[in-house]
Amino acid sequence: MERLNEEGQWIILMAFIISIGIFFLAIVINQSTVIGQTTAEGVLEFPKNDFQDLRSEVFNLSSIYDSSLTDPADRSRINQDIESIALLRKNAVVQYSISNPQIISGKTYVMVNLHYNNGVTSINETAYL
Repeated sequence: MERLNEEGQWIILMAFIISIGIFFLAIVINQSTVIGQTTAEGVLEFPKNDFQDLRSEVFNLSSIYDSSLTDPADRSRINQDIESIALLRKNAVVQYSISNPQIISGKTYVMVNLHYNNGVTSINETAYL
């Protein structure tokens, strides 16, 4: 009897296994680029610098709120200016309030409430200066 040659079957089987492995690797690589892209987009959408700029300006404003800005009309005008500039330039709703000075444990503090919302990120902060 003549012996059957099965080497061709092994070659086809190994080629099939290798092609499935390459297909699986391509899917994994494709998904990793998508995940990296969405992660980068999330970092870009976070308005860290915008909020820090707003925070800095409001904190600077709170230091002169009592001495220079005694007229409520001036305070209201500045408040409206900051809110409208943030809405027009950054498309963000900004609200802040600066309270009158309070004495806490023998030191004078001013409470500042900040609210920032750009539709994606909402940040609320209360600080005592």
